[in-house]
Amino acid sequence: MGRPRTNDDAVRERLVECATEMLATRPRQSVTVRAVAAAAEASTTAVYSLFGGKEGLIGAVRDRAVAGLFQDLSAVRTSADPLADLRALGVAYRRWGRGHSHLYTVLFGGVQSFDPSGEVGSGDPVRPLLAAIDRALAADVLTGDATAIALSVWATLHGLVTLELSGALDTATAEAAFGTSLDATLRGWTTAEVFRGPRRTGPAR
Repeated sequence: MGRPRTNDDAVRERLVECATEMLATRPRQSVTVRAVAAAAEASTTAVYSLFGGKEGLIGAVRDRAVAGLFQDLSAVRTSADPLADLRALGVAYRRWGRGHSHLYTVLFGGVQSFDPSGEVGSGDPVRPLLAAIDRALAADVLTGDATAIALSVWATLHGLVTLELSGALDTATAEAAFGTSLDATLRGWTTAEVFRGPRRTGPAR
């Protein structure tokens, strides 16, 4: 049986999947070209041919994670209620993290850093969150600095999803904590008029 074609899409897919799993579960220095190629049943030549080397392969994993999270968050429909939109984005964020645990770990474990300030690329996962926050600020639903609000909301989402993925929270506990914690974070940034209004209770669905 001959070696698989180095430019084959199936080989590329196996290399990305194996690199994703290894980056999420092993020390980064142990993720070598040889180790990934062996796990993917490919040659080291394929890694260089398809990705230009280890860093190119890691970049492909990062790009897949960024694109996947951005796609899911961008699919959340905009409504007339900015707070409802932010909650829906939170639910989509958790759903993606639970469904793509290795990509999530790689995305926020050093390969991709979260920076809600400065220039935001058109495909950056933070863009839908910032857009929803901007709508809420324009509607006088939230008050404060958009970057600070984004970081506060993301810290809540990331902390809860990370605890859930690590097994520190069971599904039922995570479900209840997610809704109440996200609502509490959003209430902390609401204007006085909104804060005095009826408060939503229960987990986000």
